[in-house]
Amino acid sequence: MNQKILIVDDEAPIRGVLEELLSGENYECRTASNAYEALDQLQEFKPDLLISDIRMPVMDGVQLLNKAREVSPDIAVVMITAVMEIDIAVSILKQGASDYITKPFNLQDVVERVRSALQKRSEALAKKRYQDELEAQVKQRTEQLRLAFSEIEIHRNFTLEALVTALDAREHETQAHSLRVRDYSLALGQALGLDEESMDALGEGALLHDVGKIGISDTILLKKGPLTSDEWLEMQKHPEIGHQILSGINFLKRTVINIVLTHHEKFDGSGYPGKMGGVNIPLESRIFSVADALDAITSDRPYRAAKGYRDASQEIVRCQGKHFDPQVVEAFLTIQEDQWKEIRAKADRTKTEVGRSLPILNF
Repeated sequence: MNQKILIVDDEAPIRGVLEELLSGENYECRTASNAYEALDQLQEFKPDLLISDIRMPVMDGVQLLNKAREVSPDIAVVMITAVMEIDIAVSILKQGASDYITKPFNLQDVVERVRSALQKRSEALAKKRYQDELEAQVKQRTEQLRLAFSEIEIHRNFTLEALVTALDAREHETQAHSLRVRDYSLALGQALGLDEESMDALGEGALLHDVGKIGISDTILLKKGPLTSDEWLEMQKHPEIGHQILSGINFLKRTVINIVLTHHEKFDGSGYPGKMGGVNIPLESRIFSVADALDAITSDRPYRAAKGYRDASQEIVRCQGKHFDPQVVEAFLTIQEDQWKEIRAKADRTKTEVGRSLPILNF
């Protein structure tokens, strides 16, 4: 398909010379006697190149250049100017014109400048197409990566849930404990206005808090009666064991691993293993402590039957400032009993679904 040229000049002889010259070079040409006629032609003819005189009545060539670019941003523009208007010509180049030709014409020079302007336009369009294709490919690859990472995240979360479900199954009376305290912790984190990153770490830390019990023997872990002092000292090692295990897993954030290490610290500094207190304990661990207490009190244990939510609430309030951060207790009290029950039911359903896919692990 021949390239299209629109020639605009208020002098008919000049239009005629340029049209004859460029038609002879196999360009498809049309002419316009003024800028308004040219703007109509731009819409209909859709030229690749506009050749326009600068000096025209009513609307000059510079104004036409600006309006032409609004209609057709990719159009090449060559301006016609008198020899004495070189300064104006240079100025219009800065405004986006491709080139200029001077009167009187050197016909071969006109042909060469037209060819050059159209060649630059073709190169610019090719570059733009390449950039558009590249951006489209980047967008496509980004979406593919997003979906891939989303898939990895789903599998990762399922793997973690499967692991803790197996660990909880080892202590038969505490099955789904880790799933419940995760969901309780997330409810508290939301009530406290944690950001997304902190919520993610809180959820994973709460889920994995007891992973260190892998290193505790069954004789201690499953003992029906009270632990001896030596057995209790052994049991208290599980946060550090969990910390050591998880420190070698690159995809876990440092906050997650610190939750595992500090989940038995108490607000008054009487916890273990580091005797940390107050705000020195990570906020996520202070949140977990309340969630853990809620689940412990409302779940059956070898040494007692489960108590109700009101008993748990009273005990948590009684221990604020001692075991628990008062700020977290305050957030706990904003969540209604029905919400806690629904969270528990959901976690138990998740445990059932995950448990079907994984046999009980023996350690």
